[in-house]
Amino acid sequence: MSSARPAAADGAQGAQASASPPRAGRAQVDLERVKPYADHLDDGLMQLSFTLPVPYGLAARRAAQELAAKMGLEHPEVVHYERLTEGYTYFVMFGECVHSVDYASLSSESFDIEFMTEQEIEEYAHEHIGRPVVVVGAATGTDTHSVGIDAMLNLKGFHGHHGLEGYKVFRTYNLGSQVPNSVLVARAIDLGADAILVSQTVTQQNLHISNLTELVEIVEAEGQRKRLILTCGGPRVSNELAKELGYDAGFSKGTYPHHVASFIVRELAARLAESEEAPQSAQDGAWADGRGANAGAPRPRAPGADG
Repeated sequence: MSSARPAAADGAQGAQASASPPRAGRAQVDLERVKPYADHLDDGLMQLSFTLPVPYGLAARRAAQELAAKMGLEHPEVVHYERLTEGYTYFVMFGECVHSVDYASLSSESFDIEFMTEQEIEEYAHEHIGRPVVVVGAATGTDTHSVGIDAMLNLKGFHGHHGLEGYKVFRTYNLGSQVPNSVLVARAIDLGADAILVSQTVTQQNLHISNLTELVEIVEAEGQRKRLILTCGGPRVSNELAKELGYDAGFSKGTYPHHVASFIVRELAARLAESEEAPQSAQDGAWADGRGANAGAPRPRAPGADG
């Protein structure tokens, strides 16, 4: 379900909008009782679309209205419905949501990571890590979609933001799509990787859940969980879901490469500090040559890094 006409963008822009004073003549929003917005504040009007496995006709229309009413929407109205194929009907509806959400309490829980710019990431890593950070990524299982992992790792990146390959601090290895979890983990171990990035686009029958879970189990079986930073991303992946499955962070729609990079360098720096592994200074251009999968042989792991 989605609001009929969203009033503000999501992410950082949405947060800035909520923090700004209302324009002249605009009603003050109660952030403790936020409802969907369509024509006016607090009207609760929502738009939803779905398919029912029933033949097209008036009975199908009534079934859709009854279903929306059972979902708690008042005054449900079918604004469009059509026959998809024999025995299936598609609906577009509006209804009034009577519930609200306490946005103020949610925003105060600090779900968001403090993101850095590309330059800030380079400087932070140079100061707190002092060596190239090895990241291995892939779209795993039967997932053939590589656009997500390419956007995060490849040089061209996404929407004007360089992928991790474009940073001096990262040494990236993009294994592509349809990579078995066992192959990804084995490659990460061979390369002495600091982090694994998994992309999951295919989510039918919750395939992404079982696939993501399998990767964590393999990492744990290899005794690498304490050392490897595990991150995942996809349209139906959230940070909460990722952590529930055993990952360190999850990224969804609206993610840019510097978001992932910010998390990885902060997390790695924290782990190095805990293990008292002092940052090493760049040696004879090793820092500058640390880009991409062709940057040379992987660096040796520091003593005790597996523990």
